[in-house]
Amino acid sequence: MKKAVIQTGGKQYLVQEGETLDIELLSSDSKKVSFEPLLVIDGDKTAVGTPVISGQKVNAEVVADDVKADKV
Repeated sequence: MKKAVIQTGGKQYLVQEGETLDIELLSSDSKKVSFEPLLVIDGDKTAVGTPVISGQKVNAEVVADDVKADKV
């Protein structure tokens, strides 16, 4: 199973295929977004970027936008 570290909204996230991730500060008009990975783990192989890995992308789909928590 592939895993990757991506950076968005000033934070880094460890993601894997098929995972749903709740992130903040994503400014995109489309439902499809892509990120350049900082690190990719594919089984026994690990690729570390300087600072990103060129030629590789992590693609994602926005399932809900502008979700707000209850006001406290």
